[in-house]
Amino acid sequence: MQKKIVLMFAVCSAVAMLVLLIWYKNHSEMTLLSQQSFPPAAVRVKMVTSDVWTQKIFAAGTVAAEHGIDVTAPLPGTVVSIDFKSGGSVIKGQPLLSLDIGVPEAEYKGLVAMSTLREIQLERATKLFADKQISVSELDSAVAENNAAAAAAAAQKAYIDRKTVYAPFDGELGIRLIDLGSYLTPGDPIVSLQMLDPINIDYSLPEKHLQDVKVGQQLELSVSAYPERIFLARITTIEPNIDLDTRTLKIRASLRNPQKLLKPGMFVESWTIRKDKKTVLKLPRTAVTYSSFGEVVFVVTSKGDDTVVERRSVTTGEIRGDEIELVSGVAEKDVVVVIGQNKLRNGMKVMVTETLSTSGVD
Repeated sequence: MQKKIVLMFAVCSAVAMLVLLIWYKNHSEMTLLSQQSFPPAAVRVKMVTSDVWTQKIFAAGTVAAEHGIDVTAPLPGTVVSIDFKSGGSVIKGQPLLSLDIGVPEAEYKGLVAMSTLREIQLERATKLFADKQISVSELDSAVAENNAAAAAAAAQKAYIDRKTVYAPFDGELGIRLIDLGSYLTPGDPIVSLQMLDPINIDYSLPEKHLQDVKVGQQLELSVSAYPERIFLARITTIEPNIDLDTRTLKIRASLRNPQKLLKPGMFVESWTIRKDKKTVLKLPRTAVTYSSFGEVVFVVTSKGDDTVVERRSVTTGEIRGDEIELVSGVAEKDVVVVIGQNKLRNGMKVMVTETLSTSGVD
């Protein structure tokens, strides 16, 4: 029993000595590490500047055609002529296709002949009435029969005319949906027709912006198809009522689209330009770091003879291009690291290699 106790004591002493040696080694390494002097981190900086920004209201919208329809068949019939090509341009009144008019045309000729006969009979009845050989009622019957015959012929002529489908407005055609010999019933789609110039933008704003918008106001537009291009439009219509479901105000803007760059259905980012402006503090977007502390920047300060950085939490605002608004956390003329802050920590020494101009990051 006594041997076991001595053995256990020896083992515990050995373990304790091993732990002590490990701690001493780590402590010595940390002490040496803390005594080493690391070279300052190289950074590029920029001074916080103020600027006057025109205020804008952002909203997502959709491109909508000034006029846009699916051309449909107004009457039943078999297609005997197609006078357009898919993707072509048309002008108002241009014929698009014709339906078979064989039977209706024959009926029309018969109605024209009957109308001619009724007209001759009316002329004869008029002479007889003047000679007092027929009564007023007989003359009235002749007039009514003549009018009815003329109306029947005109109705048949209108029916035949509607067998030809015309473009209702200038625009661009889509893909043809019918072929020669196709039998169409009223409402069958023939081709899509869209007026692309001018073009409209439909979007909505929260009701709180009701007093900030009016007809004629300008807005800037951006679409993903042309990311580097800004389109300018003007508000043409503001709905007089607020949408009950979303509590938003529906707005339509319009712009010229001569190159047909904007197409109906495209997603649009819009910025309605307000009259009022605001003064902001701004920095390049690269200056702001997002971490567990929130949004932070590193401000360059002096500590004795050393140049060090101070980590500050900031509140950001609007983003415009490569610049970001700083609402709080910095003051004008503060010098902030804009490139190289990923390797920094609070109080670390730095070496400024370049101070960027007010134009931003090169």
